[in-house]
Amino acid sequence: MTFTDSVRSCINKYATFSGRASRSEFWWFWLFTFIVQIVSLTIFSVIGYLLGGYDGCTISLSICSVLCILLLTVPYLSVLVRRLHDTNHSGWWYFISLIPLIGTIWLIILLATDSDEENKYGLPVY
Repeated sequence: MTFTDSVRSCINKYATFSGRASRSEFWWFWLFTFIVQIVSLTIFSVIGYLLGGYDGCTISLSICSVLCILLLTVPYLSVLVRRLHDTNHSGWWYFISLIPLIGTIWLIILLATDSDEENKYGLPVY
C-alpha cells in the first residue's frame, strides 16, 4: 500500500474499529499524522512569533493547530485498533502503552508484527 492509498483508506475508514489494517497502512498513516502535527505546530508557532507574542490571534492559531491534531485522533486510533486486530490482539492492548517505557516498546513490537493468516478479526489485508 502506498502513502496516498494509506491516507485515503484511513480517512475513508474514519471511525471503523473493526477489521484489520496492514503494517504499511498503519505506518504510512502514522507518518502522515506525524508530518501534519509537525507542520501545523511549526506554521502556527512561526506565525505567533512573527505577530509578537501571545495575543488573541496567536491563541486562535494555537487552537487551530490543536484542532488539526484532534481531527486526526479518531482515524489514528481506528487504524491502530485495526492494526492490533491484524496481529490477533484486541484493541484494548493499546492501553499497555500507558505503562512507562516497557508498555510503549511492547506496543511498537505488536504493531510491527505481521500476520499472514486468517484470525478472529477476518482475512489478512495486503
